Amino acid sequence: SASASTIDIIKRVKQALPRIQATLPKELEMTQLFDQSIFVRAAINGVVREGVIAACLTALMILLFLGNWRSTLVVATSIPLSIFCSIIILGALSQTINIMTLGGLALAVGILVDDATVEIENIHRNLAMRKPMIRAILDGAMQIAVPAFVSTLCICIVFVPIFFLSGVAKYLFQPLAMAVIFAMLSSYLLSRTVVPTMVKFLMRGHLEEIDTSLAHGLGEHDGSEEKIDNEPREKPAERREKKPHGFLGKVLGFLSGIHESFNRVFEKIRDRYVNALRWCVGNRKIVFIAMGAIVLISLCVVPFLGRDFFPAVDAGQFRLHVRAPAGTRLEATEERFYQVGRAIREVIPPDEIDNVLDNIGLPTSGINLAFSDNATIGEADALTPKHKPTAQYMHILREKLHRDFPDTEFFFGAPDIVSQILNFGIPAPIDIQVTGRDPKGYEIANQIKQSVAQIPGAADVHVHQVVHGPDLRVNVDRTRAQQIGLSQNDVARTMLISLSSSGQASPNFWLNFQNGVNYQVAVQTPQYKMDTLQDLKNTPVVAPNQPRPELLGNLATVERRESPIIVNHYDVQPVFDVLANVQGRDLGGVADQINKILDQTKKNLPRGTFLRVRGQVDSMNKSFAGIGAGILFAVVLVYFLMAVNFQSWTDPFIIIMALPGALCGIIWMLFVTGTTLNVPSLMGAIMAIGVATANSILVVSFANDERCGEHPKNSHDAALSAGFTRLRPVLMTALAMIIGMLPFSFGLGEGGEQNAPLGRAVIGGLIFATFATLFFVPVVYSLLRKEEFVCDEDEEFEREERRTNTDEKQPEDE
Repeated sequence: SASASTIDIIKRVKQALPRIQATLPKELEMTQLFDQSIFVRAAINGVVREGVIAACLTALMILLFLGNWRSTLVVATSIPLSIFCSIIILGALSQTINIMTLGGLALAVGILVDDATVEIENIHRNLAMRKPMIRAILDGAMQIAVPAFVSTLCICIVFVPIFFLSGVAKYLFQPLAMAVIFAMLSSYLLSRTVVPTMVKFLMRGHLEEIDTSLAHGLGEHDGSEEKIDNEPREKPAERREKKPHGFLGKVLGFLSGIHESFNRVFEKIRDRYVNALRWCVGNRKIVFIAMGAIVLISLCVVPFLGRDFFPAVDAGQFRLHVRAPAGTRLEATEERFYQVGRAIREVIPPDEIDNVLDNIGLPTSGINLAFSDNATIGEADALTPKHKPTAQYMHILREKLHRDFPDTEFFFGAPDIVSQILNFGIPAPIDIQVTGRDPKGYEIANQIKQSVAQIPGAADVHVHQVVHGPDLRVNVDRTRAQQIGLSQNDVARTMLISLSSSGQASPNFWLNFQNGVNYQVAVQTPQYKMDTLQDLKNTPVVAPNQPRPELLGNLATVERRESPIIVNHYDVQPVFDVLANVQGRDLGGVADQINKILDQTKKNLPRGTFLRVRGQVDSMNKSFAGIGAGILFAVVLVYFLMAVNFQSWTDPFIIIMALPGALCGIIWMLFVTGTTLNVPSLMGAIMAIGVATANSILVVSFANDERCGEHPKNSHDAALSAGFTRLRPVLMTALAMIIGMLPFSFGLGEGGEQNAPLGRAVIGGLIFATFATLFFVPVVYSLLRKEEFVCDEDEEFEREERRTNTDEKQPEDE
């Protein structure tokens, strides 16, 4: 069921075990051998823990910037409220709490504070201009209402392409995208309602706690010199309040001292930033050349990143398939598995082995075989899971087992639930299918196997089908059998009962009246009496009306032959599967070399024979194509949205100039950390693009306001003033997101590897995008906005009217 929960089902199964145990004999013990919910629960707990750490770090960063615990409390409150709103909407849409939805909420933690942080900072800026409380709140909210709304929509729009994905990626990442979108929309709604209300009531009578050093640099800037109001605001008597004493007073004093020190350092950094920005605006040609060089060099690094569909997840276990030579007896296979198990224990220390489970001659799944990677068919196959750490031991065991057991085939399967879903029932991430009815199909598959095995990084390369299974063909002389009153059915029935027991042909049961249990009664020739071909020929053949039995050797001839043990079809056509795993290399790099081999092989294929690559490679290519096209489509949507908002084609172009920086940062962060391009890292790229666009909107919007204010400025001075004034909110937004992603970027805990690329992409993209927003965007603005800015008269009139009405409605104590 789509609404079923792995954890819930396993929990209910465990609850039912004591009741089942009570119905069994006391001597019978039940032991739990495997529990997939342990990994799922640990992965979910890890995401929750990292999300909480990210929220706490983000709150501390905001406290450091604002220097006011009340404002920090307002901003921090928006995080859980937005998350709860998103969870409510997800629940209404029948979504569950899983790794992907929690990952989306954790991804949004850093950006959830964006709307509230920008509004709080803007309110502080208006308070530093000696405005009354309500006037400062209304002006602060009004000034960033539209830019914040457009920024929020930009972040939401970039996730729209996720809803056009298909296959496994669709079901994995649509819940993540929905979690982010709903959380962002909730955050904006809260910033319009709850945040101003909390500011009014929490800050009322506590204006002296707003560090006046925050006003330092928030005044007007004309581009040539700094006009900064260093005079402390005159505090009315009614606003004065005794500062708390004791432990609380010491804590607040300590935090205040840290903030003052930080603010002094920040002001020095701002001064140097203004000087650097002034130089960049004055040397636009050099800046453009440097930016172009960075982009070109970054694009040259892309081929070295590698491509994966999904990062490898260390579930603390592995599944090892062991395939003995075809025809090996069950007893000999069991002895071979004992030797393999002993070799494994020589590699893995005993204290790191939790459990070893051997399934000999059984399929790997107890449910419908259509939903399992049925690689273990036949008596010579085995499954040996549950070892850790995985990657290192798998590498060692591949070399050791092939060296110690050259006549045995070994290949590792997907151990964790994530990889099994991504393989979609295929035993390996790469499946090369040879489709066709030509007799040379198996020969072609073996030729491909030998070529693929030579590719660096390709591991466990083998042909799935076994076609040389030894068997005995019994040819009954029907004329001879009919002469003595026997039929073909009598011969077949007798052999079936002798070799496989009467339980197959004639089930018989005996009821024990003492305990009320039915027992199956079966008749079969003992196996130790059927160990030669002559013993088989001496099998007596009987019939209901036959006076005496006849030996099988007198009725039939027996010949040794070979026949397929595993037969597969795809779309009715018979197929041979060449399966390959990947070790120490990216999936895309191995797949590219496989495609080159297949291109050469296709030239000599018989008529009616076709080659196709399935598995994660196929899903990866489709997902990358969908996400790549979707990102371009999202950028176009964002551009049109901003064009409607700014009523200009130029301003959106200036804003998206931060995106090349974001892409360069993503590329270099993935390259430095050794992370491949995969779907999670592309999701992080989408998030970084949205946040970079949002920060650029703040800068460009303020620059336009400067050119349309009471003292209009030219594009050069407006760009400097925008960078000077918006430095704090841009850094706060970017740092909040970067700090929020830090716990995920380390990939700690169960399943942490799947969120690490996402966090690294966001961090790298925002670091470069922030520099592009603070330096390159103002330079582009000063270049493209040379004409006089014409303000909308109706908009200016409404703004002045609203300001006048607000002044008239101010309470006396304000």
